[in-house]
Amino acid sequence: MARDPKYDILFEPIKVGPKTMRNRFWQVPQCTGAGSDSPDFQAQFRAMKAEGGWAAIFTEACTIAPEADSSPLVTVTIWDDSDVRNLRRTTDAVHEHGSLMGIELYYGDQPVSPDSRITRRAPSQGITDFNSLGTAKPMTKQDIREIRQMYVDAAIRSRDAGFDLITLYATHGHTLFSQFMLPAYNHRTDEYGGSFENRARFAREVTESVREAVGDDCAVGIRWGVDSLPAPFGLGDLGVTAKEDGFHFISHLDDLVDYWDLNVGPNTLSWGEDAAPSRTHPENHERQYTMGAKEHTTKPVVNVGRFTNPDTMVQIIQDGQCDIIGAARPSIADPFLPNKIAEGRLDEIRECIGCNICISKWEQGGPRIACTQNATSGEEFRRGWHPERFTPAKNRDNDVLIVGAGPAGMECAVVLGKRDMRRVHLVDAAKEMGGSINWISKLPGLGEWGRVANYRQIQINKLKNVEFIPGKRMTADDVLEYGAEIVVVATGATWTGDGRGPFMSEPLLGAGADQPHILTPEQIMVEGKQAGDRVLVYDAEGYFMGHSLAARLRSEGKEVTLVTTQFTVSPYSMFTLEWPRLNRELREAGVRIVLEHLLLTAEPGAATIMDFHTDAEEVLDVDSIVMVTQRVPNAGLWDELQARQDEWDDAGIKAVYEIGDAVAPDMIHQAVFSGHRLAREIDSDDPTNPLPYVRERRILGSTDAEYAVGSSLFSPVVQNTKG
Repeated sequence: MARDPKYDILFEPIKVGPKTMRNRFWQVPQCTGAGSDSPDFQAQFRAMKAEGGWAAIFTEACTIAPEADSSPLVTVTIWDDSDVRNLRRTTDAVHEHGSLMGIELYYGDQPVSPDSRITRRAPSQGITDFNSLGTAKPMTKQDIREIRQMYVDAAIRSRDAGFDLITLYATHGHTLFSQFMLPAYNHRTDEYGGSFENRARFAREVTESVREAVGDDCAVGIRWGVDSLPAPFGLGDLGVTAKEDGFHFISHLDDLVDYWDLNVGPNTLSWGEDAAPSRTHPENHERQYTMGAKEHTTKPVVNVGRFTNPDTMVQIIQDGQCDIIGAARPSIADPFLPNKIAEGRLDEIRECIGCNICISKWEQGGPRIACTQNATSGEEFRRGWHPERFTPAKNRDNDVLIVGAGPAGMECAVVLGKRDMRRVHLVDAAKEMGGSINWISKLPGLGEWGRVANYRQIQINKLKNVEFIPGKRMTADDVLEYGAEIVVVATGATWTGDGRGPFMSEPLLGAGADQPHILTPEQIMVEGKQAGDRVLVYDAEGYFMGHSLAARLRSEGKEVTLVTTQFTVSPYSMFTLEWPRLNRELREAGVRIVLEHLLLTAEPGAATIMDFHTDAEEVLDVDSIVMVTQRVPNAGLWDELQARQDEWDDAGIKAVYEIGDAVAPDMIHQAVFSGHRLAREIDSDDPTNPLPYVRERRILGSTDAEYAVGSSLFSPVVQNTKG
């Protein structure tokens, strides 16, 4: 299809200093877990975005020297020539697709135990947002000169590695640039503290030195947190506001830079106000702070705001909010977003849902990136997966029956359809596709999670070899009589109502989903089972379900007590950056929070809980108890089919597989990955077991040729027994 002319503005070339972008799409710095030590992972991940139409691509934050080490959090390093060699692979790969490659130079807070073990330097002495156990050394004038030279050396190495764009990281409250600017961190009384000009002096001196060092070989810009936000989620009076120091900083340094990459820059613990989850922030949520910045600069301005709607993108360009569309998470969910807009394929855009699973992996300090919407993210090199390219399956002359149209089943159907399987029938007892997503997306703030089902439904409807059959609950007899050669069981999982879960392997006294006073998430959200006036939500999961149900029930006027086995409400949301707001919101709504307690009994009218640390027991008067403890696979169909394997041949069934929560209940992105993985490998020798993947690390005596999918060096790997 032809592009709608109203989107033409998004594809105008943009001059950025000595460089030219082919369109207005800019992938802002974003962490993956690759760093510099996994050069092929880094290169293929970034190159995929370049192939997909992003005109400027950045690595994650890049530490400039060993003392800026951010381990165990994984960032790029540009410490020496070995990094130059590794990162050259990324710049070359991106340049092959006609895009510019950028790097973000960083010196900032250290975690508790950086691998380099070198003391960090800072504008003033004090604890940091990352590390409450150690302090930074206050910088002397000599320290300032030395670190300025570190930036220069890193910029030269960046140029030598082939980078076109050099961003100086000055946001989020944990970089030297921002800490000199923010009164919360800068307590100096010399020419580097106090007045605006003094606090901006370090940034100006470093930018001048970097500018002089790279000349016109690279464009140089600053990623600036234009507003550090009001309390309680920002620095308040100890920070900067856009209308004052935020915009003043732009005009003060505008003569030295080629572009501005603007966002909001609270402290590290409130990073979620920038990389904001959809549960709490809408698209373009930073507009109120960044709008007006262009009046203070003559250079191109980049904005972010989880942009997924092309109409929003056009609007912010036309009304002068910015010149360039910056995005991280939308580029992860769909690396080909620009191309799809350019080609008029809007219904094929895989929109980011704002769940922040991608961020959560990096926040844990090691796992590679993952995405709920895009199962290929992070798998471009090690598994050789491409989000838009699928080879015809060698066994495509078979029919496939998928039982269950949840996230795993839908993803499997889409990929099998694109791999040209003869016929794929997706069958579900419900009237609509989506499975658990259909009710999860009705929880407070989770509406955008519905995109998991919506996107796949649109693709399924477009695939002529895939058919959805609603309203049919399949039995083993039905499957055996269906006539499909390949059967995939994707029947999902159900929350148990008997209290089993962490620290409790046996059912609780008085508990059971069949009891009037016990409720499970599905009973509330799907069946409409009503809770009494006094409700205990027992959360042993520690992610979104417990606090979401507590918030919903409180909004209905219930008296809600949230009891959790965890040390805080929803500890996983610390990784997804939702934790500060959701904890405050629950308390402000009047939900009573009880941490680190075990539910001992769940009898009608009363629940007994016990403190982990003292064994002290408390009896709570409650009318209803909501069990958010664990999910169990809906394994009935799978178990019966396994028991009747001797009938498969007569039924024409060659293989039966299971995927997603039907195997082992897990997070949504894992269910999607499970369905995708099976469909990608449906024609392997044993699709039940994942194929070996490339483990990118130093191997003595190895060659580059051995780092490839299918290399004998990586076979066999430890394999699962189920899909």
